[in-house]
Amino acid sequence: MYALAILRYRKPLDEVLTVIDEHRAYLKGLKDQGLLLASGPLDPRNGGALLLRVPDDSVHATLDLIRDGDPFTKTGMAQYELMPWAPTMGMEGLNSL
Repeated sequence: MYALAILRYRKPLDEVLTVIDEHRAYLKGLKDQGLLLASGPLDPRNGGALLLRVPDDSVHATLDLIRDGDPFTKTGMAQYELMPWAPTMGMEGLNSL
């Protein structure tokens, strides 16, 4: 199963940037685990987005853990909107990532 996560900053950007290195290190760990496929800031820079691959048998539990483990969540810098996603086109491209 795939999922989209939209992060919306809850603090001014200059405050968010004080935690950006911790957040990016956390995302690298998710990528190393095979959970994160892509990530990056929105334009304008008021948040970010994640493309995730999560186990079919624990979608919601895994997404909750991802959200709750993020330094952005722990410090109140951003809130997550989590959306499990079942794409119907382009699966071969996604599965090759």
